[in-house]
Amino acid sequence: MHELNVLPNHFAFRGQADADWGLQSTLERVIGRRWSAENARRFETHSLDVFKSKYHIYSGLEHIPKSKLSWLSVMQHYGVPTRLIDFTTSPYIALYFALETYDPLSQKDFSIFAIDYTAIMEASIQYFRKADTKFLETRATLQGKQDAVFDDVVDRYSYDIAWVTEPMELNARIDRQSGTFLVAGNLEKTIESIVNLPLYESAKLLKIRIPASLYEGVYVALRKMSINSKSIYGDLAGLAKSIRMELQSYTM
Repeated sequence: MHELNVLPNHFAFRGQADADWGLQSTLERVIGRRWSAENARRFETHSLDVFKSKYHIYSGLEHIPKSKLSWLSVMQHYGVPTRLIDFTTSPYIALYFALETYDPLSQKDFSIFAIDYTAIMEASIQYFRKADTKFLETRATLQGKQDAVFDDVVDRYSYDIAWVTEPMELNARIDRQSGTFLVAGNLEKTIESIVNLPLYESAKLLKIRIPASLYEGVYVALRKMSINSKSIYGDLAGLAKSIRMELQSYTM
């Protein structure tokens, strides 16, 4: 916990239930050993086309996304595998997500990834500026342009860069989770291969391993801070997850 507390405010965090897992998108996990540039492109295109074509049948009164980033965000929200990787600016919410799918009987360590998103974005923006002299955006001017820059630059040119962003139209769940996304600019590359490029040598990517013995203490601390699935999801699914996690804590 101390390691999380001392990190500066320009870090984003991701909790994982198994400390042996790497940093992967759900799309990478689904493709698994069949990962290739061709499969990555084919899987995303197929999923996006099917989701968009049938969205109106199931969406009810929900708004229609207006950008590719928004579409991917909604898909991620409902469990469709995408190249987006969920992060949060709160280390404590990240801890909650590490515990959400954790099995305390497994006695496995869990983990938190911490990434310096300011350094990531500065390096990526400088890369764009060198590649295209017409690109004049800065981190400050990106506010309000996330969707357009992702669609027209990041995704369009498939540069080997990492990008930290969220769509302008945030759903309530992302807002409650202080959520953001880490995404590979080049769909055909895994996110780990990109963040390990020399371009990001000054951007810290930390993996904090948390011993299984601390599970109960972390769960109790988060409960005292009112960080639970009821507050994060705000719906019946959140209530159900909260009850399940409470029952799990009694198995220790």
